[in-house]
Amino acid sequence: MAEPRYLSRADSEALAQKILSYSTADEARVNLNSQTTGNTRFAMNQVSTSGDAYDSSITVSSAFGKKVASATTNRLDDEGLRAVVQTSERLARLVPEDPEYLGELGAQTYVPVEPYFDSTANMTPAQRAQAVRQVAEPAARQGMLSTGFLTHYTGSQAVATKRGLFAYARGTGSSFTTTVRTPDGTGSGWAGGGENDWSKMNIAELGERAIRKAELSRNPKAVEPGEWTVILEPTAVANLVNLMVFGMQARGADEGRSFFSKQGGGNKIGEKFLDERVSIISDPADPRTATTPFTGEGLPNNRTTWVQNGVLKNLVYGRFWAQKNNVQPTGFPGAYAMSGGNSSIEEMIRSTERGLLVTRLWYIRPVDPRTILYTGLTRDGTFLIENGRITSSVKNLRWNESPIFLLNNIDMMSEPVRVTSSEDGDGGSVLVPAIKARDFTFTSLSDAV
Repeated sequence: MAEPRYLSRADSEALAQKILSYSTADEARVNLNSQTTGNTRFAMNQVSTSGDAYDSSITVSSAFGKKVASATTNRLDDEGLRAVVQTSERLARLVPEDPEYLGELGAQTYVPVEPYFDSTANMTPAQRAQAVRQVAEPAARQGMLSTGFLTHYTGSQAVATKRGLFAYARGTGSSFTTTVRTPDGTGSGWAGGGENDWSKMNIAELGERAIRKAELSRNPKAVEPGEWTVILEPTAVANLVNLMVFGMQARGADEGRSFFSKQGGGNKIGEKFLDERVSIISDPADPRTATTPFTGEGLPNNRTTWVQNGVLKNLVYGRFWAQKNNVQPTGFPGAYAMSGGNSSIEEMIRSTERGLLVTRLWYIRPVDPRTILYTGLTRDGTFLIENGRITSSVKNLRWNESPIFLLNNIDMMSEPVRVTSSEDGDGGSVLVPAIKARDFTFTSLSDAV
């Protein structure tokens, strides 16, 4: 594989200035994205697909007064650049005015961060195949069937405006997930992770975990739904906490449309709403969860405390809503770190008289935004705990629960670890603990493995 292609800082700045020179609008913003991606998929203990790709995109936003529109292209030649500028301007003249448009930003100051690692940028198809073998070969030796997906990227983002703003960041990222099934189809185990630095990925350990869970989850038995003590592994915790963190929007709260709305008007900033052991911070410069230090508008993403000792400290304020409320805009938490404890999952199990150990959650769907109530299913390893030990696997269950309830019913927490946060295991990475909690609500059984 050739060296990864992406636009350098110099190339991005030169390209942005050329595009802005074509603009006749009152205001203009250019967003440039470019990246090289690689992926390998495997099934039935062997590689099924592998590929590498490069693409870039340029979005031009033009404004005449408060009439704003955008156009996107992946053509980088002069003709393509002129065409995308002209298209955005033609559309801007046609659309209604946007009363919330505040114009573009001028020069900003950003925290210095570059989550770029050669181990990820220089990964080859042969290295990806070797990673797959670290799961597929042990699975085959134990009579199991492994599947999974490995993906990595190297790329850059840039933002520039007519008012003199220019922001640039480059980064790398990788993720690996595997599901291992027993030949009889009754057992399933999953493991996955994501890192900016591929050298930190322990693929053999992930494979061993998935294989062990698949073996232990054979022939699951049914248990009664109801309110259970649960031990949620970190991926399951991230699945739920994400629903809260990325719903912390000030406008929705102030307009009475969210859990964070205050009775009688306003929002709950300053109120205690979670267990006092819970704090959540986003910091693009934190090496554990490094992310792009600016938004698509070029607004800085700075270190922000969202929850401190259970108290709501901040909500996400976009530029318009911040100006309306005479506060500073916040940027957006691309990733976050949650506080934890010092208990291991093994200690949680030993302390549990009767409960369930849950690997991860899926098919997550909203029920009530005012309480952040969601429903979904357990998946790929759900186990019954009795008298301090795992006694059997259980059939998957449908749950109806809110991260608010979960984070108010905490018994124990582990040290936070980095996991992928989306239910497919291929999303952004966050830092969360495993949690033992009381009264987690399960409503029915599922025969799905």
